[in-house]
Formats: sequence, structure tokens, C-alpha cells
Amino acid sequence: MQRALERQGIPTVSVTVARDITEHSRPPRAVFVPFMMGHHFGVPFHRELQRRIILAALDRLETVERSGDIHDLPVTWAQARREGREIERGFEKDHETA
Repeated sequence: MQRALERQGIPTVSVTVARDITEHSRPPRAVFVPFMMGHHFGVPFHRELQRRIILAALDRLETVERSGDIHDLPVTWAQARREGREIERGFEKDHETA
């Protein structure tokens, strides 16, 4: 699908959690996040991380010079999950005081 869109002059970028599959399929541009399958944008309510992933993907549209480029986002699932738990605790505290 990406290649068909690219042939029409529409640039594309994939956000992927499966590096091996991405390396095999070689989309024009990709951002790899080392997260669990189905968690391409991290954990719920982690807006800062979600924004970083989206901005990294959009950046690839402008900066990639060769097809098949895969950019590794420097974050871990453990880090994202830990930060997500902190966000959830903040919601719980807000709910308790309301």
C-alpha cells in the first residue's frame, strides 16, 4: 500500500514494532519502536511519548534520503510502561481529591 501511495506522490512512513518484518518488507520510511505488538504509540494517556513518536515519524518524511530507512526511536518498553504507571497514579490522585 505504501509504495502505491508513494507512486502517486504521497510520502508515507510506517510506525513499526516488528523490526524483522519491516526489514523484510522494506517500506519507504519507518520508525521502529521497541514496544509490544499492538502498542505502536506506547501506553494510554502518555501524550508526551505519543507526540515524540508522531513527530519522529513526520520528521522521517522530510529527512530520509534513501528508501528502506528504519529509524530506531531511543526508548524502551520498560521506560514507557514505568512512565505510564506514573501517569496512571496521577489520575488516581486527581480522582481521589475530586
